[in-house]
Amino acid sequence: MRVLLTGHRGFVGRHLHAALQERGDYAVTVDLVNGHDALDYFRTANTRYDLAIHCAAVVGGRASIDGSPLGVATNLALDSWYMRWLVRTRTPRAVYFSSSAAYPVALQQPGEVRRLREDDIDYERPGRPDATYGLAKLTGEQLCQYAEAEGTQMTVLRPFSGYGEDQADCYPFPAFVQRAKRRDDPFEIWGDGSSTRDWIHVSDLVGATLAAVDQDITGPINLGTGRATSFDELAQLVTEAAGYHPQLKHLATAPQGVHHRVSDPSRMLDYYQPRVSLEEGITRALAA
Repeated sequence: MRVLLTGHRGFVGRHLHAALQERGDYAVTVDLVNGHDALDYFRTANTRYDLAIHCAAVVGGRASIDGSPLGVATNLALDSWYMRWLVRTRTPRAVYFSSSAAYPVALQQPGEVRRLREDDIDYERPGRPDATYGLAKLTGEQLCQYAEAEGTQMTVLRPFSGYGEDQADCYPFPAFVQRAKRRDDPFEIWGDGSSTRDWIHVSDLVGATLAAVDQDITGPINLGTGRATSFDELAQLVTEAAGYHPQLKHLATAPQGVHHRVSDPSRMLDYYQPRVSLEEGITRALAA
């Protein structure tokens, strides 16, 4: 199968690239790092592929989402030209990586954890998503409907907090691992430590993505585990695995995002079962 993969040197993209190569699929890659801008590619290229997987995006962690809203909004142009390219080339199958940031922030507030379901986004009345990043992804999902109407079968995925051993430390999980490796004491945590996230290992993100392609799952589909882990709990798991027990230092003025962001993974579990627990993922990262 001939596959176009954008953002192949990014975190999820490089793992997908390796998995596609292992399967024997022929992947043509486009990434800003190697001098091939995906936005320019979508504007000018006319090559048709069996499958397109679009991982290229401007994100960079919470500090980037909150601190560079106009830069992150570049995703609006990137995704719209992706859809136009799909229609122009009549690409039959495509994957669009949306985000859990597309969910309404009103459903992710303090209090009882509300596990987010795919139908919590109503395209007629979607609610306010998380910053310009969430807005761009919500818009991208709506554009997928137009591409599908023109003949491209779209698989829409909403990843939650993906993590892994080789993730950039501008994201919380690798930052926590680096602090534990240094045996930081006190151990810094952005916010009061009570907010929760749904951590899914990058190998399971990739596994669920390719299983969706193989089984003709269109979505939208949450990619998560349904396990709510607070940042205090994550710090405790990481430091215990590293063999020490530091004092936790909360940074109230640091960027924090929404309070709870946890999936209802029922739709994903119908076709894919995650294989790497959070504890195993922490062990792997500390050993890397």
